[in-house]
Amino acid sequence: MNDRRVTLEVRDVIKQYKQYDEVVTAVNCVSFRVYEGEFVAIIGASGSGKSTLLHMCAGIDRPNSGSIIIRGNKITEMNADELSAFRGKYIGMVYQKHNLIEQMTAMENILVPAIMCDRSEFSYTETLKKLLKALNLTDRVHHLPSELSGGQQQRVSIARALINNPEIIFADEPTGNLDRANADEVLNLLIETKNMLGQTLMMVTHDMSIAERADRILVMDNGVLTPYKK
Repeated sequence: MNDRRVTLEVRDVIKQYKQYDEVVTAVNCVSFRVYEGEFVAIIGASGSGKSTLLHMCAGIDRPNSGSIIIRGNKITEMNADELSAFRGKYIGMVYQKHNLIEQMTAMENILVPAIMCDRSEFSYTETLKKLLKALNLTDRVHHLPSELSGGQQQRVSIARALINNPEIIFADEPTGNLDRANADEVLNLLIETKNMLGQTLMMVTHDMSIAERADRILVMDNGVLTPYKK
């Protein structure tokens, strides 16, 4: 029996889209739990619904029905302002395509969540120092995204996701646009920083070699989530 605290609980979540005259069920009555400090990987074919599920868990999208609970809080019942404040405090998101603001330096991009969600009880300075050192970004903080390599841009996006010291990190194909060397480096950094800050990590990936580094693997197929069986 798992005696760790449940960080994320998904109950009977359904997400449907209208495509022309048809209704497409992207996520079909999915339920699962993720525990404190756990690294869970979700694998599946393109179009299986795994990114849709991840985005709902992160509060970026909303389900048609069902509940998503983080730290005992039903984010599916929050209004837009409540959800935005909650996400800023407890959730970090790493995207495949970085989503950096081109006119801002690496440092400014990293600090965007800190500016938007001021946490008076939290020391940004100390966390920033740790992140810059762990992610090897100390000498790149004043560069624009266009002056950084793809791997460096992804490291900036990881630092941005971690700056508020969120309890849970969601990562959507974070290594999908990187070559193998950079992909391995980014994955190692995500795991190291997760362990350093004591966070929970849920990652969508198509790369089985990455998924095998997780504590647990779940498989998305046609909107249905099941445990991975070797």
